[in-house]
Amino acid sequence: MDDQDVIATLKILIIGESSVGKSSLLLRFTDDTFDPEQSATIGVDFKVKTITVDGNKTKLAIWDTAGQERFRTLTPSYYRGAQGVILVYDVTNKKSFQKLEAWLSELETFSTKHDIVKMLVGNKIDVDMREVSRDEGLKFARKHHMLFIESSAKTKEGVQCAFEELVEKIIQTPGLWETDQRGMNLKGQGQGQGGCSYCVV
Repeated sequence: MDDQDVIATLKILIIGESSVGKSSLLLRFTDDTFDPEQSATIGVDFKVKTITVDGNKTKLAIWDTAGQERFRTLTPSYYRGAQGVILVYDVTNKKSFQKLEAWLSELETFSTKHDIVKMLVGNKIDVDMREVSRDEGLKFARKHHMLFIESSAKTKEGVQCAFEELVEKIIQTPGLWETDQRGMNLKGQGQGQGGCSYCVV
């Protein structure tokens, strides 16, 4: 892969309860695949993908962390240095939504960047058993100053946009990444992607 034009390498985390679809979102984004029998992540999974947002070529190092309690001791070190986080809940599982506060508290405790960009993703909107409304998700995101989108790893809806909008917001916050990657020019900063149904809060 040619990294000559890459303006930044960003560390992105995916966090949330077990079985909300974190790994499925990651695989849909990086490999465009979906496995309904996807097994639970043990510890941490890791993927790299290069994307172009607003004309800026950016390499993403994406860390998919396990949601199970017994693996939580493995995760704190992975928060360090992250510029963005995708916090996932399952719209068909109210408990996964109620646990978001605890995940944000952990993020605040272990994150080394106070202005880390946060994206809240309500996943599994393809399943006709909704327990969390879009308005509830939006209200939570606004309360905690997060980006917000609903998605389906199965149908692809919202997946690409979730990552692109997160990266765009990080690029628009130079203090998050430019200290170690000076001398790189931004193109088209703040133009927006268009065509994505998401909320900036």
